[in-house]
Amino acid sequence: MSEVVRLTFVSHAMTDAMAAGRFPTDEPLNAIGQRQADASIDLGLVDQAMCGPEKRARQTAELLGLSARVDQGLADLDCGRWRGDVLGGVKPDDLAVWLTDVKRAPHGGESIVDVVARVRGWMETMTANRARLVAVTHPAVIRAAILIALDAPPKSFWRIDIAPVSRIVLHFRGHAWTLRNT
Repeated sequence: MSEVVRLTFVSHAMTDAMAAGRFPTDEPLNAIGQRQADASIDLGLVDQAMCGPEKRARQTAELLGLSARVDQGLADLDCGRWRGDVLGGVKPDDLAVWLTDVKRAPHGGESIVDVVARVRGWMETMTANRARLVAVTHPAVIRAAILIALDAPPKSFWRIDIAPVSRIVLHFRGHAWTLRNT
């Protein structure tokens, strides 16, 4: 067991919704995503693996060779009634509100502030583990975790680009999370 918490976030692999610029539903990985997620990706030693409840997160974890338990705290940002819609099909005014006002969710799902608070609460539960953890989840969850580690404002959420199957490593040492470049 480690003296610090090492939390490696892995973004799920490619889906048809991502390729088409659609808001996600509970879709599986597409053929590209199946090839992207490979057990040869080195995640180091893992004491515990978790994943979001969506098919794309569970499938990515499986393809990475992880025996991950589903954790609702790692669920994707709830896009409400926009699920399955193409980005260009959303009313421009509604999209502008969502992209600029982090407290609003014109789609009826979660606001950016809501998802950051949810992820913050989840990360707080991880600080007692003193272990090497892997969380296979979604770009929105990883963006929120980075904001938390850097104590950055929620308005910075959309400035972070998370690629499919990319890894972000955070450490918790006593009182704060740090971001580690791998």
